[in-house]
Amino acid sequence: MARKSLIARERKRERLVAKYAALRKQLKEEGRWEELDKLPRNSNPIRLHNRCKLSGRPKGYMRMFGISRVAFRKMANEGKIPGVRKASW
Repeated sequence: MARKSLIARERKRERLVAKYAALRKQLKEEGRWEELDKLPRNSNPIRLHNRCKLSGRPKGYMRMFGISRVAFRKMANEGKIPGVRKASW
């Protein structure tokens, strides 16, 4: 489990990105770079980092499911992810 502060920081960044998305897009289209520089740094979507929705783990993230490989494997073995089963050949 990731530290709670890191998970909270990432959620705060997600909220800022959503809040300033329209304004950021408008400023870019108009080429008003000075005003764009004055927006909060964390409102830039580049600063987001994918984290597991269950544990907050930053590495081994699977985009299709939104969880880490560890959580994915556990849930898949328990049959909690529809359409996924253990391979055997």
